Formats: sequence, C-alpha cells, structure tokens
Amino acid sequence: MSKRKPTKRPVGPDASRSRSENHTTASGLDLQAIRELARIAGEFGLTEVEADPSGHIRISRAAVGAPVDSSVGLRPAGPTIALAPPAPVEGATEPGTFINSPFVGTFYRAPSPDTAAFVEVGQRVKKGQVVCIVEAMKLMNEIEAEADGSVAEIMAKNGEHVEYGQGLIRLTPF
Repeated sequence: MSKRKPTKRPVGPDASRSRSENHTTASGLDLQAIRELARIAGEFGLTEVEADPSGHIRISRAAVGAPVDSSVGLRPAGPTIALAPPAPVEGATEPGTFINSPFVGTFYRAPSPDTAAFVEVGQRVKKGQVVCIVEAMKLMNEIEAEADGSVAEIMAKNGEHVEYGQGLIRLTPF
C-alpha cells in the first residue's frame, strides 16, 4: 500500500485565484464568485455590485421606495447578470397592491416600541408615505407605500422575521 504525499494548497488572498483558474472570465474575474455575488445581491436587494480583478468589490442599494433594477452590473468587464424577480406573495388571491419586503430582515410596525404604529387597517395612505420599517444588517429601513390606497391587511407581525419579496401590507384603492 503506497502512501500519497499530501499536496500543498495555497493559503491567503491568492489561494482562490489558483484554485479557480479554470473558471475565470477573459477579464480575470472568477465565475463562481460572480454567481455568488449575484445570489447575495438578490437576497439583500442590492442594485449594483462592482468588482475588479484585483478583488475590490463595491456594492450599492437603491433608496427604499425607489425603483430597483433587477440586474447586477459587473464592471469593468461589463457583463450583466439578471436576477429572478421576487416570488409571488403566498395567498395573494385578494385584490390590491402589495407592499413587499425589499430584503431579508425584521418587520416593525412603529419607529420605536413606545410610539404608535405607522399605519392601521382601514387607514388611508398616500404614495411615498412610510408604512413600516424592515431592519436589515442593523439598519432601520423605512418602507414606503408604492401607491395611494387604504390599508386592507397587515400581513406580517411586529418583530417578525421577513424574507425578500414577502408581502407586508396589502392596500386597496380608496
């Protein structure tokens, strides 16, 4: 029985580069890393991920309530990776406009525990009005109404963990 001599694997910042040389683009970016960045961008509602071959990464996210492009731009090479749109709201058989969570986080109905909720069922809201908060990565993100309407249903409980694309509030026309 022969014993195999253990192979030495690189350690440090260049380790992943040598292991993934067979999976790189013409610009030197690791395709597996690009796929992982696209997955993370979708999970956290990021609008842009910029990476260069030296390993520097810059991310950005649109302001809450702003329209979000469903692609992730990778520069300087320029390829675009399309992300899947949010999953349809479960049990969304009722008519109306759904305000969905733009990312994974914790849903809050009020700005603090000792203040009134932003909205109540039956209340009228205007487009752009803050209706709740989703805390993600220690940031309190105000979620705004995407249309004028009346609050028909608050679909998440205060302090509940919510997923990307999950329905939070259902609005119906006045």
